[in-house]
Amino acid sequence: MTKHVSIDRIAAAPSRRQFMVGVAGMTFAVIGGGTGDALAAMPAAASGGKAISPWVSIAADGTIFIMSPAAEMGQGSGTSLPLILAEELDADWAKVRTVNAPPNDAIYANPFFRMMYTAGSTAVRAYYKNLRVFGAQVRRVLLDNAAAKLGVPVAELTTEPNVVVHAASGRRLSYGEIAGFAVIPAKAPEIKDADLKDPAKFRLIGKDVMRVELPSKVNGTAQYSIDVQLPDMVYGAVLRSPVEGGAPRTIDDAKARAVNGVMRVVTLPYGVGVIAQTPWAAFAAKDALAVTWSKDAVGWGFDSEKGAGAFAAAARDMTRPTKVWETAGDAPAALKQAASVYEAEFRCDFAYHAQMEPLNATALVAAGGDSCEIWCGTQGQTISVNASAQALGIKPDKVKLHDMLLGGGFGRRGPRDADFVVDAVLLANDLRGRPVKVMWTREDDVHNGRFHPLTAHYLRAGFDAKGELIAWQHRRASDLVTAYQDPVRYKLAKERDFIGMLGTELKTYNIPNRLAEQVAQDSGMRTNALRGIGFGPNKHVTEAFLDEIAVKRGIDPVKFRLDLLKDSPRGRRVVEAVAEMANWGGKPAAGRGRGFAYIDYSDTQLASVAEVSVDRASGEIRVHDFWVTIDCGVAVQPDNVVAQQQGCIIYGLGLALSERVTMADGAVQQNNFYDYIVPRMRDLPNIHVKIIPTANPPSGAGQMATPLVPPAIANAVAALTGVRLRELPMTPERVKKALA
Repeated sequence: MTKHVSIDRIAAAPSRRQFMVGVAGMTFAVIGGGTGDALAAMPAAASGGKAISPWVSIAADGTIFIMSPAAEMGQGSGTSLPLILAEELDADWAKVRTVNAPPNDAIYANPFFRMMYTAGSTAVRAYYKNLRVFGAQVRRVLLDNAAAKLGVPVAELTTEPNVVVHAASGRRLSYGEIAGFAVIPAKAPEIKDADLKDPAKFRLIGKDVMRVELPSKVNGTAQYSIDVQLPDMVYGAVLRSPVEGGAPRTIDDAKARAVNGVMRVVTLPYGVGVIAQTPWAAFAAKDALAVTWSKDAVGWGFDSEKGAGAFAAAARDMTRPTKVWETAGDAPAALKQAASVYEAEFRCDFAYHAQMEPLNATALVAAGGDSCEIWCGTQGQTISVNASAQALGIKPDKVKLHDMLLGGGFGRRGPRDADFVVDAVLLANDLRGRPVKVMWTREDDVHNGRFHPLTAHYLRAGFDAKGELIAWQHRRASDLVTAYQDPVRYKLAKERDFIGMLGTELKTYNIPNRLAEQVAQDSGMRTNALRGIGFGPNKHVTEAFLDEIAVKRGIDPVKFRLDLLKDSPRGRRVVEAVAEMANWGGKPAAGRGRGFAYIDYSDTQLASVAEVSVDRASGEIRVHDFWVTIDCGVAVQPDNVVAQQQGCIIYGLGLALSERVTMADGAVQQNNFYDYIVPRMRDLPNIHVKIIPTANPPSGAGQMATPLVPPAIANAVAALTGVRLRELPMTPERVKKALA
């Protein structure tokens, strides 16, 4: 029996109570302080308005405040989620104002994660249906109140943007007017699927709408947590153990205390903190600390070069125990019976998130230590609140969060322990009554990163005598990601490393016998989800290996994928569309090669073609053009989906060609962008994106194209040079070695 694993199921479905709270049984008037939270979050200028539900407040002038439960880190969720609700509410978008939802998992949790957490391209996918229902419920409440006021049956009423209309009498009531006299029911109205708006009548969903935060980013008024300035504020910096699990053994802080402006040196469980009057004094004092570390943790002594070899040996060793991720049929038996078998090995290095805004947070602990305020940009609002409360030994409701814009996240601002927030809280607790801003330098950010893990892959593919691909085996050796990043969800997922293993499954390709398995390693290194999660390395090796097999068998790579996708009309459509866009059958320009890749990313279908050249003397790969087609179901904001894919491709370019972290004695060797190389403007190709519109539910777009980039480039290099590159990133040194 075939078993498929998807992030939808692994990330944990909402409980019955949560579903009832979130949809049909939502209490409008009082639910865990919901209405109070909504009113408290409304701007002061709208204090005369009314909270119609925990999601919507309407002011007398018709301004509609809609709660946005997801973190805004440049991906557009702060616009798309309120817009979905506004569509069913029939709101005038010009009068809508979005408000960051307060940290309350009972009301605002991402249904996939059971908490307020923005990751995995799940925001639109997870909230879409519920937000439509919430909007329809508020609209129904407005209609019911208007019907009572006008003395007419509710069936005679309809709505236009921000207005209830009684066509028979020509009377109209604005939403603002209705809010003034509305009686809010104790229980939300029941909304059936048939009550939701016909997608053909959408005014907002599927249309291009400017992201609400963009004007402030353009004019410079946007506030990130690194911009926070408070009266009497001081600054902190933290020197952390270079290896996970290390603690200060001896501390010589004489030189640090001698730095002008230094106020305190604070010993922490995992390092040493400094509080100073200026950030520069804090940084200088941190650098002046002389600390020796306990070295009983696993990671001390780890060398990534040797580790990569050990991981590869483990992946090849069929006697090693594994944890099965996906299985269909009997792949080992089919491989034994196959007429021909192909095998290959691949390796992918550690990679750093490289978000533009280094980690930072500001905290203010009350004089009595019994309450706290935090200012931070976080992918997990309640995670940050709970971690702060735990650090102080207080209840979460004693922590007030000021939720800020994020200058990039990519997974780094969402770990369960909220390390960068706890830094600020612990230092502020040492200096109660004064706000403490802790900023990580870029070097801190690199040295203390939580990395996309080192992986080694061993793959086998078997064909029968008729030339059909009948068997597939993928063994991935790596540290566990989910167990380190989020042990709670790891337990909920029955100790399956979904963050690491997603993407090894091949459910869309017609391969009857499949086996994807994990060979767990323990290097002691910090691991974390990074844009594209496991799909990044896993789909790279899958698509590069399939391409290699196709070429060896004399089959066009695109035709080979189309044959494998015979049972997936959506998959075939994106493949055919990108082949047409890139003129796949034609010849590329002289000195260039083209490569193809396809992925099914949690039901989002994508295909790509890269056109590259290779400088044989320097080993530099140059990507000239990159084509992508995407079917992500309903594209709530089409132009933003295009922008997201452009960002995905640029991000993937770095992971493919240059971004690499190495470890020696367990410590990171890179420091800043001079030795951790991210793409510059001069490196960017012409990017061509086409959305394939379908009526399927939204399936995600925020990180989907990133995993396409490395295999498309690698396959293009192979088409041009005949050489297969088996390590990521494909650095000039590795290219020259392979070509030699």
